Amino acid sequence: MTLPLEGILVVDFSQFLSGPLCALRLADLGARVIKIERPGTGDLCRTLYLSDTDIGGANSLFHAINRNKESFTADLRDPGDRAMLTALVARADVVMQNFRPGVIERQGFGYEDVRALNPGVVYGSISGYGEDGPWVDLPGQDLLAQARSGLLWLTGSRDDPPMPMGLAVADMMAGNALAQGILAALVRKARTGQGAKVETSLIEALLDFQFEVLTTYLNDGNRVPERAAVNGAHAYLGAPYGVYRTKDAWLALAMTPSLERLAGLMGIGGLEGFYGDASAAMTHRDTIKARIAKAVALETTAHWLAILQPVDIWCAEVLDWPALMSSEAFRRLGMVQHIAGPGASLDTLRGPLRIDGKALCHDRAAPALGEGRDRIIREFGLTAGSRTEGTPPPPAA
Repeated sequence: MTLPLEGILVVDFSQFLSGPLCALRLADLGARVIKIERPGTGDLCRTLYLSDTDIGGANSLFHAINRNKESFTADLRDPGDRAMLTALVARADVVMQNFRPGVIERQGFGYEDVRALNPGVVYGSISGYGEDGPWVDLPGQDLLAQARSGLLWLTGSRDDPPMPMGLAVADMMAGNALAQGILAALVRKARTGQGAKVETSLIEALLDFQFEVLTTYLNDGNRVPERAAVNGAHAYLGAPYGVYRTKDAWLALAMTPSLERLAGLMGIGGLEGFYGDASAAMTHRDTIKARIAKAVALETTAHWLAILQPVDIWCAEVLDWPALMSSEAFRRLGMVQHIAGPGASLDTLRGPLRIDGKALCHDRAAPALGEGRDRIIREFGLTAGSRTEGTPPPPAA
């Protein structure tokens, strides 16, 4: 299969998660991604361990997010390395970075520096909180961005403390947003030859993640939502929306067009007074959910699914990873792929897209530190004196 981004060269200065995730999405679509790393240490994500799972001298996260890329080591304090990077970015279709504002500019590879070398470049940036303002110099870290975004007050029940998501959601949302912007800019470049500077931040990505509920807030007198006291799942959705304990496990119930029908199917009494009140699902949310919870606990999850699913009541069993991965539905998706590379062999997930009916699978693992340096130098004819003619040298670090 010819992938959509074949022939596109991405030079990626980013590290950790948000920028590398964007680069991974581009690599899955066929782009060639050359990852720029520090000699000796490389991307700090190589040794920032999520667990004690070491694969080929790097942690599992680094392998998952940097598969199908090349590693080029360069010391930005070394004039020869800087000259080679200058020549490399002059050839790139896309250049990316995710440092705090001002850092990459001091290194001589900010947007204006790169555009002077490469007028048609698509330049992507991710920051923590934008390019200016009182938060601009604060650490752009996922949990901290979640904390400032308001997101922590949407998860859990009323009496729970602020509840962060169990994933680096800010990094992932920002990386995917940047990938979307870069793809749009590449389309424009193909039509007009015009490059672009594409920017996002962790906080903007998290605000966009909440656009649905924030729109309600902005048009509802700035009334802050209140999480349900019983089985909270969505601050703006009424009963029965939530996750309920059954006799043997858990059951998720989503919206229902008719509380009366749900109560009849489940044999729940005491809700008759709410049937004719369209607003009761919110105004009496906790009372309704408490009665549903009491009934749900009397039978198994399989019992309730057998009653509710055949009549298209929106519900689901709550699966952990072992149960999910043993299911036929998961198997048919073909999400797991095996990748291998220098000193590493592991299973990970493929990209979430299918193009022309084919999943985006690549079997090349994350690169060893600097493993592509010599090959890239030969291929691009890079030398310590390969600065593009007529452009000023980048400033000292």
